[in-house]
Amino acid sequence: MMDGDQHPEGEAKKRRRPTPQELAQGLVTLLDVEEIDVDLYRGPRNPGGRGRVFGGQVIAQALMSAVGSVEAERVAHSVHAYFMRPGDEDFPIIYRVERDYDGGSFSNRRVIAMQRGKPILNMTASFQRKEEGLEHQVEMPDVPAPDDLPSEAEIFQRYKDEIPEPLYKFLTRSRPIEIRPVEIWNPVNPDKRAPVRNLWIRASGSIGENQLMHRAVLAFASDMGLLSTCMQPHGVSWMTRKMQSASLDHALWFHDDVRMDDWLLYATDAPWSGGARGFNRGQIFTRDGKLVASAAQEGLIRVRD
Repeated sequence: MMDGDQHPEGEAKKRRRPTPQELAQGLVTLLDVEEIDVDLYRGPRNPGGRGRVFGGQVIAQALMSAVGSVEAERVAHSVHAYFMRPGDEDFPIIYRVERDYDGGSFSNRRVIAMQRGKPILNMTASFQRKEEGLEHQVEMPDVPAPDDLPSEAEIFQRYKDEIPEPLYKFLTRSRPIEIRPVEIWNPVNPDKRAPVRNLWIRASGSIGENQLMHRAVLAFASDMGLLSTCMQPHGVSWMTRKMQSASLDHALWFHDDVRMDDWLLYATDAPWSGGARGFNRGQIFTRDGKLVASAAQEGLIRVRD
């Protein structure tokens, strides 16, 4: 009798792609950090991850680490993170939380993410007790609905002949965050265009009712696609030969509760680039036009000799 690895059913099981709900649950598990001592947490490794750790993962795990030291009625309204070293997928990440401030309405936490004894990210997070106040917001851009747009994977399929096979498999893999770009942009052979992008984003399945986890998943997703905005006027992308790109810092403001298992519009622009850096901004709207979060990021965009 054949063993499990040789049995046809075993082969089929190995080839089966995870369901959207399994992907979403896997993301929740990835971001659910383990408390190993007071104000000390361990972030799990991404199963199957290779090379550098995705920056959004580190930000989201750092945020979930800070949450454990704050009163439950206070929710995160802003995070500011600086990347210092690339994370390594071969090792877990340790997060140390410093309780810098607790006032009547606000709490401030500082988080240091470390691997092998060296910091890879510093982050501050501010939490606020909910209260009423003056309200206004800008209007959401007038763009097509997500149901009328192709997925990012379907767009890459159009350019399959231009993409090396290993990279094509990576770009079209099943992911816990679904992305549907409003504007079609070919990162393999990019044209020059205005520094404006609109992306519909959502978790691939339900992630439960914990608002803290929804904010962590948004922090994870907010690092997707933002840096590319400042490259568009120059006709380059992260896939361009001799192009070196990386996030340098990342800020995110939560204006209201979010639901990451429904579509959100990520409207981005990049007003400036120079000195091998590019500055990017993002506004995140619900389907009915409510502004629930904003982001800003400066990234390295260096053309190497």
